Amino acid sequence: MAKTPFGQLKDISEADREQIEAAQEMLGPEPETMGFVKNLFWGHFREELLFPFPEVSLEEASRCDQLLTELDEYLRNEHPAIAIDQEQKIPAWVVKRLFNMGIMGMIVPKKYGGGGFGITSYNRVLSRIGQRCGSTAVMVSAHQSIGCGAIILFGTDAQKKRFLPAMAQDYLSAFCLSEPNVGSDASGQETRCKLSEDGQFYILNGEKKWASSAALSGLFTVLAKQKIQDPRTGKEKDQVTALICTPDMAGIDIYSRNRSKCGIRGTWQARIWFSDVKVPRENLLHQEGKGLNVALTCLDYGRCTLAAGMVGAAATAYEQAVKWAQYRYQFGRPLADFEQIQAKIASMAANCYAMEAMLYMTTGMLDRHDEDIMLETGICKVFCSEIGYRVVDDALQIMGGESYMTENEVERLWRDSRINLIVEGANEVMLSFIFGYGSKQLGEALLNIAKNPMKHLGQALRISAELFLGIKKQRPRITRLHPSLAPLQGKLENYTQQLSHETKRMFHKHREKLITRQMLQARLSWAAIWIHAMSCSLSYLDRALRLEKKREQIDSQTALVEHFFNLASRAIEQNFQALKNNADDTLPAAAKAALRYAHQLPNAHYVLPEKTPIKGARGTGRQPDQTHIQQFGSGWLTL
Repeated sequence: MAKTPFGQLKDISEADREQIEAAQEMLGPEPETMGFVKNLFWGHFREELLFPFPEVSLEEASRCDQLLTELDEYLRNEHPAIAIDQEQKIPAWVVKRLFNMGIMGMIVPKKYGGGGFGITSYNRVLSRIGQRCGSTAVMVSAHQSIGCGAIILFGTDAQKKRFLPAMAQDYLSAFCLSEPNVGSDASGQETRCKLSEDGQFYILNGEKKWASSAALSGLFTVLAKQKIQDPRTGKEKDQVTALICTPDMAGIDIYSRNRSKCGIRGTWQARIWFSDVKVPRENLLHQEGKGLNVALTCLDYGRCTLAAGMVGAAATAYEQAVKWAQYRYQFGRPLADFEQIQAKIASMAANCYAMEAMLYMTTGMLDRHDEDIMLETGICKVFCSEIGYRVVDDALQIMGGESYMTENEVERLWRDSRINLIVEGANEVMLSFIFGYGSKQLGEALLNIAKNPMKHLGQALRISAELFLGIKKQRPRITRLHPSLAPLQGKLENYTQQLSHETKRMFHKHREKLITRQMLQARLSWAAIWIHAMSCSLSYLDRALRLEKKREQIDSQTALVEHFFNLASRAIEQNFQALKNNADDTLPAAAKAALRYAHQLPNAHYVLPEKTPIKGARGTGRQPDQTHIQQFGSGWLTL
């Protein structure tokens, strides 16, 4: 079926049109086959992608188990998690110890001195580190997922031979994407590069912000805009190019090594100026103008490792809270006897199970190189960050005032966890992405049918019957699960059918304007997220049944999955109900009233974005007092 170009959509503003077209260009061409979540929006359930649960080879699993044994011993007896948080730095000896254990080079191929592990094994290790120290988990993840990962996935043979051995054994790496004006909008790079007249170098100018570990790294991957000639039109246009830089290059100025933070305090995020930096042409990563492909692919891996750290943190918080509830007495009874506390404990346990299932389902997809997994990795990030933070917050509540004390690790887990809802794509942005990317092909088909129903008469009649007569498309049938899971399987089939129906209903009601209705998008996205989480959990339980684990283990896991299905079902139904009954009509007026009030407040009393594009506003905000806040200096440091 022909697609409806977004440039031809009616009833949307020019700003919205430009944003949509920029997103289209950033994401690149559609994969030839649709992944699991995209199929949910169509009412299809591609069970072959989820059942059976993906497995790692016995040889690799055994090697990973050995590494985890050594890591566990180190984390229990040596790792200075409290000092890292309090002193706001990860000691050099810790980084070197992780290199010596093989943790820092896990995903680097063996021929370059690495461990040659897959993504699932690597995330098992990240989850274990996340149980103990969020700062260290972030440092390890930033180095491998988006540092080493960029070279492994996109480097030439010469680049791999040159850089990977040292990255596996000696020095950290950093990924320079964010800027003062660039956060979730990865295509909005202001840093620029151009080829020198002799064609030997790229001349790099600009500024990067939030570059994790950059002040300690021996290699940066830097994203920059470049004028590229379009072969179709002959005209030049801006595209993003990825370049490999090293800190010894003239013109690189790390003018801020780090800033003091609420959580993950041991990680360092640098600010870097690039002033006429001459980057050798052989340091081009991938192809000119293909830097966003590098960034988005690396983020697929980074979002999983973020989720892994959150899975570990949530597990620690849950276990600590349950122990506390067993032994903390009030009114002559343990907290665990009270139904409200039991509700928290039950949801924490069920959510931890679902997070783990989704994490290793997603890493399994990456390990087997599934073609269309951008939605699955995005959902893994959103679900594990949101639900994981709820688990840690519930642990804080169960432990009461003691949890708020610095010596109790739940307080640190709580602070460390909050950043995950912001980084690697703010969750609000990700919800719109999940809907937009997930429903795009279905939406294009529906808009084409509406535009010319006689041309697509059969499809138009089927859609009309569904929308006006309530004759829904037949629900999908799942056939690969253990027979004992039939009742839960039926729920998945029903919700998959309902998601597709509600998506079609929203497209029919709002047409092109649905593209800008972010509250509606978020509700449909959350429904898809919960369905995916239910599917991963059911596959994880199916795996346990087929492995013939002990009856007690099976009964416990079944109880958790059944409770998770109940929690998820209520969340899905609430989101579907909110498509009809919501406060969206009064939202714009209330928001405008709040903004009118804000305009009356003097800028000088409030912190403003340092590089706001609003004319006359830049530099008029309040400068925060940093007199008593630790500073970290400038310049590059060696470990």
